[in-house]
Amino acid sequence: MKILLPPSETKREGGTGGALDLAALALPGLHAERRAVVDALVELAADEQESRRVLKLSERQAGDVVHNRMLRTAPTMAAVDRYTGVLFDALDAASLSTASRRWLGAHVWIHSAPLGPIGALDLIPSYRLAAGTSLPGVAALRRHWAAATTSAIAEEDPSFVLDLRSEAYAALGPVPEHVPSAYVRVVTDEGRALNHFNKKSKGLLVRRLAEQRPRLSSLRGLRRWAERENIVLRDAAEPGVLELVAAE
Repeated sequence: MKILLPPSETKREGGTGGALDLAALALPGLHAERRAVVDALVELAADEQESRRVLKLSERQAGDVVHNRMLRTAPTMAAVDRYTGVLFDALDAASLSTASRRWLGAHVWIHSAPLGPIGALDLIPSYRLAAGTSLPGVAALRRHWAAATTSAIAEEDPSFVLDLRSEAYAALGPVPEHVPSAYVRVVTDEGRALNHFNKKSKGLLVRRLAEQRPRLSSLRGLRRWAERENIVLRDAAEPGVLELVAAE
């Protein structure tokens, strides 16, 4: 089973890893697309004013332009540690055991805007780029990534994909139709969609999976595991969508 997570706009600074190595990232079939976006971001970052306009940054966020300028040379850290925010704070990967972190590395992809889906333990620098940004010299990110990402996932041939991404990031790389998958929405017990608890519940779900490290290869297996863990996963009205009921 593979789990697809969205990234976060907020990130930790620094890192102890070497420079970004595109060839070492998961889903190597995306190498050309990754290089194109990195090149475009670095080139854009040479002009701070234009970068702020394109990326919709305030003066206080000018440091993000510097991050983009140094994409090829900045220190790196594992993607699951780089991202912060509600989902990743709930996941709290840094506090997991070595075995649980290895499980994340084997089963979790985080879908970044500049690099596409990357492994949870792939080493990445800090950057600034959102899914809806249009970069000079690159097609709109949805067109740039969607078909290539779908193809790269197909090459990986996962037995089952649990899609926890936001709709914006799911659009950057639809799961291939032939790959069994389920898209997750977080709701109350009455079925009302949630925002803040959406991210928190997803982070807690992935943390529980990493702690338990079950061997899952299908939706049926996931349902059985969730039932044992008192996690409510139920069918939504739309085909292929699961509702995760947020814990109180």
